[in-house]
Amino acid sequence: MLNATAPAVKSALTSEIVSAYASNATVEGTVVQDLIGSVFAKLSELAVDGDAVPETLTPAVPIRRSVTDDYIVCLEDGKKFKMLKRHLMTTYGLTPEDYRAK
Repeated sequence: MLNATAPAVKSALTSEIVSAYASNATVEGTVVQDLIGSVFAKLSELAVDGDAVPETLTPAVPIRRSVTDDYIVCLEDGKKFKMLKRHLMTTYGLTPEDYRAK
């Protein structure tokens, strides 16, 4: 995995972002330097914020009450279903294995 906080990585990402923006918008030469500085600063800020500890997940309903004879309750949103597989994939992009691991 790449170290997103490395200056070389941030410089490469900054150049990609600024060049993509400049190719789709009219940008004067005097503004480009400010644009580069602001994009690099924002990437640095995001790299620092990205190191934060993720918050703990709490299910929408208690796990013991999520399985009944008539339906299964999705722990993500609390909705009742006969089968969760399609709901998980279309709504959250989760496979059943990913859902169980989460």
